[in-house]
Amino acid sequence: MAALLTHSVPIVDGLVPEEPSYAEWPKITLLTPALNSARYIEDTIRSVIYQGYPNLEYIIVDGGSTDGTVEIIRKYEKHLSWWVSEPDKGMYDALNKGYARSSGEIMGWISATDMLHQGSLKVVGGVLRAFPQIEWITGLPTGLNEQGMTVRVGQLKRFSQKRFLSGANRYIQQESTFWRRSLWDRAGGYVDASRKIASDFELWVRFFHHARLYPVNALIGGYRSHGDSLGLQDLERCHRIHEEIINAELESLRWGRVLKVIRRLCITMQEAPTLGKLWWPLVMRHLYFRAGPDSPPVIESWKDKWVMQR
Repeated sequence: MAALLTHSVPIVDGLVPEEPSYAEWPKITLLTPALNSARYIEDTIRSVIYQGYPNLEYIIVDGGSTDGTVEIIRKYEKHLSWWVSEPDKGMYDALNKGYARSSGEIMGWISATDMLHQGSLKVVGGVLRAFPQIEWITGLPTGLNEQGMTVRVGQLKRFSQKRFLSGANRYIQQESTFWRRSLWDRAGGYVDASRKIASDFELWVRFFHHARLYPVNALIGGYRSHGDSLGLQDLERCHRIHEEIINAELESLRWGRVLKVIRRLCITMQEAPTLGKLWWPLVMRHLYFRAGPDSPPVIESWKDKWVMQR
């Protein structure tokens, strides 16, 4: 079952969003994969369609829910570019299915339990419009409680391929991360659907081959902590998959052996009862947050313009 968009700009409960010309805003494709998500998905959908972003392609791919999720999707179908409810092989299979139907210049996804912050799509579209050379961005990491309230805003991190593979900034918040289709295509044009968790991590590893990840000092998306989270249910397994992906990546890089030594040193020092307390402020904190020649500058708003700041 599917529904095609009949209005280019959504009107939600009497709210009429701004309508800048399409030429001013790049087209954003946003996907929501879902399965039996009736408890949360309405919050997710409303956080997207209330954005008022004038050039949005919003797609929901449901895996055949039986708990009322489909009825909630139908309630908002006039605001969707396309949706379907049918059995699939999991979240990443759903993403690949949805992206194959999409056409946006900018891409991202928001899970059926998570939410966008107000105005976040204009942050994404505005930044990537201002800097056409940038292909990959991520915002401030933020956490939501089970009721959907923002309860944590993390410090903006500095990213690079070597920092990521050496063990710093392992968590790139997927809800706050968007990229250009050109990067998606060069990285293979797929999310690995062979596993149930951690394939966003594997996607970031491939992205690092082709682009730098720019931090944006703004709120974009929030991750909701809840008991049904697959990652939180088996965090140890999630970390094992991360290690497997990183080890395979390091084997393929000419400087991978050096990073393996650094990773082992960082792990050993952090696990040491006394030295671990010193290792974080002396070493790891710099890898996470300090600017360096390997890390791109921060993007932030200054006098209504997006600028880069070292």
